Order: sequence, then C-alpha cells, then structure tokens
Amino acid sequence: MDRPALLANENVPAPLVRQLREHGLTVHAVRDLMPMASDRAVLRHAHDHGLWVLTFDRDYGELVFARAVPAPPAIVFLRQGPQPMAEFAQTVVKLLDADADQLLGHLVVVSGRGVRRRPLPQAL
Repeated sequence: MDRPALLANENVPAPLVRQLREHGLTVHAVRDLMPMASDRAVLRHAHDHGLWVLTFDRDYGELVFARAVPAPPAIVFLRQGPQPMAEFAQTVVKLLDADADQLLGHLVVVSGRGVRRRPLPQAL
C-alpha cells in the first residue's frame, strides 16, 4: 500500500504538518481547508475524500463508535506526552511505512506504551 493521505486536525501543530510533508507525506490541514470546522465535519470530509485523520483529540473515536458518524479510512490518535515535533513526525512516518495495510479501517492509538488498533465500525 502506498502511504495514505492524511487530514491533520486543527490540534496538530503546523510544525508537525510541515515536518510530515518534508518526509514525503501528503498532509491536508484542517486549519487551511476548513478552519473552525466541527469534529463531525472533519470526519465527513475525511470520509468523503478518503483521507486518514491525524489528531491529538480523543473525540473522534467517540463520534465514530458511539455516535455512528461515518468513519474515514483510518484515524491515527496521537496520545503521547510532550515531545519534539520531529519525534512525532518520525513516529507517524515509521508507523505508516511499516503498518499502513494493517492500520487501514482502524482507530490507531499511538501512546508511550506502543500502538493499539481497534476496527472502525464503518470504514471504507
């Protein structure tokens, strides 16, 4: 599988978006495309355009699992403590390069303890 295109939620800092792009990833930023959009609108946009959501916000999981909002192809929830943007970028790049096929259709939680996957109920 080729590297997926990402939709970075507004809470993903611009330096991280920039560094991911420097690593060759296609990253669309909510702050540029649809500033101040609701989480539901972000999910719908990602679903409609086949983009993986990249976020630090746990609300996306609740919307997909508990509120039946249509899921994007995958959600990558970064649940790590403060660290340099370069480390976040390297984590995301390594994750996508190593496991993109296995992550498709999942909520992927990246924490200091590792990576967990949970199948999305309505993935593409």
